Amino acid sequence: MVSLHELSAFCDERTRRKHIPDFPPAYNGLQVANPGTVSKIGAAVDAGKVPFAKAIALGVDFLIVHHGLYWTAPTPLTGTAYEKVKLLMDANCALYSSHLPLDCHPELGNNALLAKALGLEVERGFVDYEKVPMGVIAQYGRSRDTLREQLSALFPTVTAIEYGSKEIERVGILTGSGASAVSELRRAGIDTLITGELRQQHFNQAQEEGLNLYLCGHYATETFGVKALAAEVAARFGLPWVFIETECPL
Repeated sequence: MVSLHELSAFCDERTRRKHIPDFPPAYNGLQVANPGTVSKIGAAVDAGKVPFAKAIALGVDFLIVHHGLYWTAPTPLTGTAYEKVKLLMDANCALYSSHLPLDCHPELGNNALLAKALGLEVERGFVDYEKVPMGVIAQYGRSRDTLREQLSALFPTVTAIEYGSKEIERVGILTGSGASAVSELRRAGIDTLITGELRQQHFNQAQEEGLNLYLCGHYATETFGVKALAAEVAARFGLPWVFIETECPL
């Protein structure tokens, strides 16, 4: 058994929680406590009834998620909001959330880890939120056919919108929603973006501006960070951990 306080404090420090801004009123950190000890760590992308139930069935009592419970303030504990919190509390399962801190982290972040999975070296950050870069730009130096093949090997589905360079020098990576990145591509001197999801209008923008856009799924592109944080916490405290897969196709 490990102290919940120790575990949560380690996660806060490792993700630089206090130093990374997030969308109001998203709340990063410990969202639901338990009686005070932890024996098994879980990682999931979303705070939902299904991942909660799966985690509890596997004996998890400290669940790390990327998309936490709180996105509007205040949230009355009624209906499904009540049911989700009750499910956790009845099972003494704590919930820890890390959103933007786990996107932009240089080692544990979704963007940095996706670049690493593609064998790429990060050059610099791009797409700032309150002066903090969220995405990354990485050297590529291969064809877009090769990039499409690499992405198809990593993700269940890849939507390729290809109106940019056939030979790609550098790529931008912004996991999850990439809407804020499309207009930044040309200003950043690149024409290729790897992301999770976009809006219909970005197809027209790709045609008009000559862009390569690769949509690999919001959920699928954001599994990297929670896995990395859970694995590191587990190793630090000598605990087992498990990833809770929910097979979200979006």
